[in-house]
Amino acid sequence: MEGREGSGSTQLGELPWAAVDPRGHPYRLEETEVAELIALIIPLVPDAKALHKRRWVDRKPVWDAVDPITDLLVGHFGSWAAGWNWTVGEGDRDGGVVGAWCCALHSVSTPADTAALVLEALGEWRGWLEDLAERFAALAPPRPSDPGARHWEQACTRLVTLVADRSEAQSGWYGHCEQVLGWFLAYHGLPDERARQIVTAAVGGSFESWVAPNPRVVEAVSSRFATALTTRR
Repeated sequence: MEGREGSGSTQLGELPWAAVDPRGHPYRLEETEVAELIALIIPLVPDAKALHKRRWVDRKPVWDAVDPITDLLVGHFGSWAAGWNWTVGEGDRDGGVVGAWCCALHSVSTPADTAALVLEALGEWRGWLEDLAERFAALAPPRPSDPGARHWEQACTRLVTLVADRSEAQSGWYGHCEQVLGWFLAYHGLPDERARQIVTAAVGGSFESWVAPNPRVVEAVSSRFATALTTRR
């Protein structure tokens, strides 16, 4: 495992592909390590009795547990682990793909059960990153020296559709969609800043929260995406 300085305020939307690429960040939990991590998470989780109180002030310890848990995971695994609670819809963070964790208020129960759920959510997030890496490789241009616009259009369409499906096109889903498109370009060698420019120009506010992407809109986005890439080349 690799060490990193933890940060509960890690900006997930700003993480570059290099920070989350599974190829550069090994992840395998042995049974003993799972037990050790659970033992480290348990003290960070408030007593479940606090969940039965209804006043907002009594809920604060539950919310406050999230950042220390994120710090712990990031410090142990690397910055990619900050996405462990990037859940579908309006959870702790908006617009993600994790389904195991809902939000602190609804997912925190007993310290032991909560710790186990945290690791389940982390595993789901890691699975998503590994899935993306496999898809990025499968969507590699057939002729790297001169890929046609049609190839990039199809790749963009498939990735937009994938993220919309995994996020259920709920609140803020399009933010991660843009990020995934940028990660795809970075995977294939474009500098992060150039990748962001292309994605911003292609998407440009075309998608909305709680709205599945219209095929015609996706087609237009994919066309702009491909044009920017092929023009550059």
